[in-house]
Amino acid sequence: MRLPELPDLPVRAALPGIVETVRERGAAVLVAPPGTGKTTLVPLALGADSAGRVVVAEPRRLAARAAAARMAALLGEPVGATVGYSVRGERRVGAATRIEVVTSGLLVRRLQGDPELSGVDAVVLDECHERHLDADLLLALLLDARAGLRPDLRVLATSATVAADRLAVLLGADEAAAPVLEVRGRTYPVDVAYVPPLPRERAEAQVARVTRTALAAADGDVLVFLPGAAEIRRTADLLSGVDADIVPLHGRLAAAAQDTALRPGTRRRIVLSTAVAESSLTVPGVRAVVDSGLARVPRVDHRRGLSGLATVRVSAAVADQRAGRAGREAPGWAWRCWPEFEHTTLPTFPEPEIRTADLTRLALELASWGIPDGHGLAWWDAPPPGGLSAGREVLRALGAVDADGAITARGRRMATVGLHPRLARALLDGAALVGPRRAAEVVALLDDDTLATATDLASALRTLRRDRPTRWQREVHRLTRLLDHPGTPTDEPTSYAAATELSTEPPSPTATSDRAQEEAQPSAAHDPAASDPRAHPTHDLAKTTDTRAHQEGDHATAMADRAKMSGTRAPTTHGPATTAETQAHTAGVRTKSTDKQAHTARSTAKTADAQAHASVDIAKAADTHAHTAGDRARTADPHARAVDDRTKAPGVHADTVGDPARVAGMRARAVDDPAVVVALAHPERLARRRSAESATYLTAGGTAMVLPPGSGLGDGEWLAVAVATRDPGRAEGRIRLAAMADAELARQAAPALLDTADEVDWVDGEVVARRVERLGAITLSARPLRDPDPALLAAAVRRGLREHGVGLLRWDADAHNLRARLDFLHRTLGAPWPAVDDDSLLDDMDRWLGPELDTARRRADLERVDAGQALRRLLPWPEAVRFDELAPERLEVPSGSAIRLDYSADPPVLAVKVQEIFGWTEPPRLADGRVPILLHLLSPAQRPVAVTADLPSFWRTGWPQVRADLRGRYPKHAWPEDPTTVPAHRGTARRASRG
Repeated sequence: MRLPELPDLPVRAALPGIVETVRERGAAVLVAPPGTGKTTLVPLALGADSAGRVVVAEPRRLAARAAAARMAALLGEPVGATVGYSVRGERRVGAATRIEVVTSGLLVRRLQGDPELSGVDAVVLDECHERHLDADLLLALLLDARAGLRPDLRVLATSATVAADRLAVLLGADEAAAPVLEVRGRTYPVDVAYVPPLPRERAEAQVARVTRTALAAADGDVLVFLPGAAEIRRTADLLSGVDADIVPLHGRLAAAAQDTALRPGTRRRIVLSTAVAESSLTVPGVRAVVDSGLARVPRVDHRRGLSGLATVRVSAAVADQRAGRAGREAPGWAWRCWPEFEHTTLPTFPEPEIRTADLTRLALELASWGIPDGHGLAWWDAPPPGGLSAGREVLRALGAVDADGAITARGRRMATVGLHPRLARALLDGAALVGPRRAAEVVALLDDDTLATATDLASALRTLRRDRPTRWQREVHRLTRLLDHPGTPTDEPTSYAAATELSTEPPSPTATSDRAQEEAQPSAAHDPAASDPRAHPTHDLAKTTDTRAHQEGDHATAMADRAKMSGTRAPTTHGPATTAETQAHTAGVRTKSTDKQAHTARSTAKTADAQAHASVDIAKAADTHAHTAGDRARTADPHARAVDDRTKAPGVHADTVGDPARVAGMRARAVDDPAVVVALAHPERLARRRSAESATYLTAGGTAMVLPPGSGLGDGEWLAVAVATRDPGRAEGRIRLAAMADAELARQAAPALLDTADEVDWVDGEVVARRVERLGAITLSARPLRDPDPALLAAAVRRGLREHGVGLLRWDADAHNLRARLDFLHRTLGAPWPAVDDDSLLDDMDRWLGPELDTARRRADLERVDAGQALRRLLPWPEAVRFDELAPERLEVPSGSAIRLDYSADPPVLAVKVQEIFGWTEPPRLADGRVPILLHLLSPAQRPVAVTADLPSFWRTGWPQVRADLRGRYPKHAWPEDPTTVPAHRGTARRASRG
């Protein structure tokens, strides 16, 4: 491969040094800002220095296509000759291709199929700084394969930011970091202005206002950064009428529309772009940038079961990259749509997706790689344990991995689909229920929900079938081919040996359109089952599954034997190894315990074999029920399609849907029901309206979701929610895309969530016993229970007591006093005297209330419980015999009266008429003399006249004043000068003298 005259970009002068460093060191990091030519010139230089193929991994499909087109143009060749590209749904490569640009996710799949990357000499990991999930996973797997199988594989990682130290360490060898090469950009100055929003101004309105300012103040084109396609559409509407072309640019556009944005226009343009234009793409003619400061990033809410894209503030590094786009060709301007003081609060770098995204797909890839927990891989940032565990739980529920996390044959099938595992399950299982074509149509829409023109999924599908957008047709075609021809490559080869043999032309949109037109007709002549002889006999499905499983088992056993015998890596210079040999060698370098690896592989083989036999039985039973259901359907509706003639795609995991009767029932109803496919993907998002007038639905997963007005789904009691989002600060989600469902579909599609249980609860202050059937968090039915389980009843009574507190019991004065005395002794003496505060009594309720709680059936039973009598069970033995001595209920005073002590006060209070304690010089103390009594001395009218804990001092200093104040008011009562020498009495002085 000879290089042409390359354009004068900053990286050109550094190419010889880059090539030499990569050749000698095997790995390097290239730090270069956008616009330096690193994406296009460096791969060409490496290709000229390589005998094999150079693979360039880009984070986005749009960037992959654009990079390949630019390199091919520099060579003066069409795409697909020396330079080609492969992305999901589209491929332009041939036998002569030396440089191939792929997406990171696609290279992960190829690495899974061929860990040696046979025929590849060098891999360029472009735009590593963006920290996309697929890119981080690719880096970890590539380093693992390089360390164990391909030490000769050259790797160059490129980054637009200088924070490359960690990347250099990962790529290094022998504890030495890989060299970091830096190329400075040739940029022009950019003046930055901050324009905060007006009060209550929407983001799109602000961006449109600032864009008009930029258009008037600067020359050239204006590049506007917005978070997503919806914001681009709304901003374009607000800019209608400006003297410039409005050009959208985002990853979901058709290729022709994307190419338009990347070519110079005939007049001024306003390019409305998502983050795709931040680094790896060059938009020509830009002199001004308007930055909304927002980006769309993946987020997952494990608690509510929601995942998807969230709108967040950009980082300072991203803001600088965006502004730099204005200074690539000449001095420029950048307008930032936020106050200047807020800029200092932005995070320095974007959050890596691996920390925030749904990790289910990553978990499947790790299981496919043979390291389910990811331990031992060289991660830039390791997957969070919680997120990875949640992903593995989903995979177990889908049957993709076993209890130990090892991938199953079904999981391998799902991994080859190139979709999120939930959507792969919906495709594989849904094909048997609605047919491959219809399953592919729904799944293609779920995977690219920006295609939806309505909240109603059925309406959105009708629009797609009518308008036939190329992107959707291509994906439907790919998925349908995958179902019709399992085990054969689609447009995404799993190895480079296969890649060189495939056509350089993309899948034909015409063929897809023709098939869509045929499938839109309800007649039997166009039934997909009619043209597929495999669709009719169910035992053929079982036979196919059985054969595949046995092949998997034989393959796994052979792999285990090779791994066990392999003491060292096999040489990689004698041509590509078989998949089994490669995996065996990989197993040998990943673990010291080859015996354990062999055992695991043989277990996988046995599991696959067992699944095959189970599939035979399930398929036979399902076939019988399907024929029965078909007869019933034809009897009820002569125009109904025969369910037993529907295509039965290989790979269906019937037991994840339910028993054969349930599968047959779903087939009978699912002629063209998108809710079936949605429910297979997201059974926890089956939702039921909370009330007849409510727009709020409760999902089986327990999340409340609101249906927007005008959705066309308001009459539906049940929905299968395909897409939902949650705004920050709001507890409920918002339904974006859903299909009408019903209770029967919910039962059939989510059998694992069904549960019937006897429940006895405390509801609104009373015991309620019911037999409840639930679908997850949704109550399907509830019937009263006449004779509930005593254990459940006792537990409900206890919950009620805990909810309402011990005040629910009957407390008379004696009970309150007893509790106060016990509390006094606990505070004064401690153990073994019990704590009797509310929390302690509730925590220890079985000890002092056990018999009453075991017999209580309702609230009234608790209200009749004598709390004082129950409390006496807490008296400790043998200390209980001294209870009345340590804390007497009543105290006899000199007059002979036995007066009750008030233990609720601290210290305890004795309220007594002063005449009744004449002669008392030192009142008794409580708790073995530890605590004095607080005397509340009363007048003859029972009014307090003094409070004292020191009676001798009161007689000396306080009594004279009390005597002077009261002797005239109560002349009939005794008021001696020295009360310590006078006998105490209860009544008047005359009565005392007569006594």
